[in-house]
Amino acid sequence: MSASNHRPRRSCLYMPGANARALEKAKSLPADVVILDLEDAVAPEAKLQARALVCDAVQEGGYGPREVVIRINGLDTEWGLDDLKAAVAAGPDAILAPKVIDGGDIDRLDDALSRAGAPDKMGLWVMIEMPKAILNIQDIAEAVGRTRLTAFVMGTNDLAKELRGVNDPPVRTAFQTSLGLSVLAARAYDLLAIDGVFNGIGDEDGLRAECEQGRLMGFDGKTLIHPSQLETANHIFAPTPADVEQAQAVIEAFADPANAGKGVLKVNGKMTELLHLEEAQRTVAVAEAIAAMAG
Repeated sequence: MSASNHRPRRSCLYMPGANARALEKAKSLPADVVILDLEDAVAPEAKLQARALVCDAVQEGGYGPREVVIRINGLDTEWGLDDLKAAVAAGPDAILAPKVIDGGDIDRLDDALSRAGAPDKMGLWVMIEMPKAILNIQDIAEAVGRTRLTAFVMGTNDLAKELRGVNDPPVRTAFQTSLGLSVLAARAYDLLAIDGVFNGIGDEDGLRAECEQGRLMGFDGKTLIHPSQLETANHIFAPTPADVEQAQAVIEAFADPANAGKGVLKVNGKMTELLHLEEAQRTVAVAEAIAAMAG
């Protein structure tokens, strides 16, 4: 499954699965993606209730253009397999699985999805949050050709715990290697790459700086833990009007019959090669998709 479609994933908001009010509120929030969480946000004693609430909410619908993802518990837990089966039956856009460590995990998850009756179009998103996942990141990414694997979602809180690292936003010193390798693997194998959460609710400057860092690194969007973070992520991970204007100029320049056969052009004073054309087309497509969602 390819991640090459241009659906926006600027903001991916976690919503606690045991909170019926939050599940309903997600239907009206300006999030590109809502991740209905059965794992970290749910206490053990509430797991079964959360599963029922989330699956009922997804089956009921009403999330409009938002992409709906259910994060299940790991298959090695007492809830994981039943979560997966129930989630598949509910019919979200994708299933998000935690704590994968190698390509074999992706194969096992994909097999479980198939056994549960998941359609091919149902994506498999995975959390990249364990040291072994970083060491095996290419092995994980290579599963894209044989499975439903669609996206990497960075789990920076778990990474901090496992690495015994100190989270120093927005620099994120401890995560630089993990973030960089994950983006490289995602781009090499045409996967989505979603940045980890920012824990400082109310720290607008810190959130903005970390979103800017993630955008500069190449992430498609950011996971969020509170609705107040949506506006910032949506703004920073969207193409700017200047980006779109330049992209349209690049597309028009290469489409001009007078430039037929040319591999390098000067567009608005910038040297532009054919390799820039693909990125220009992506920029315009994403901008159009965002406008369509807003409309």
